[in-house]
Amino acid sequence: MADPKAPLRLTSEEQKRRRKRSLALALTLGVLVLLFYVVTIAKLGPDVLQRPM
Repeated sequence: MADPKAPLRLTSEEQKRRRKRSLALALTLGVLVLLFYVVTIAKLGPDVLQRPM
């Protein structure tokens, strides 16, 4: 019976494709976060930082 916890061996081509896919996903997520931040600040308006304390 095979060990179910044996590590998966990837070829170097599979590792390169996985790395590219991970970087693309990270970049997409970063752009989405930045977009949400910019839209939120734009909807709040420029005076949001000028409020009285």
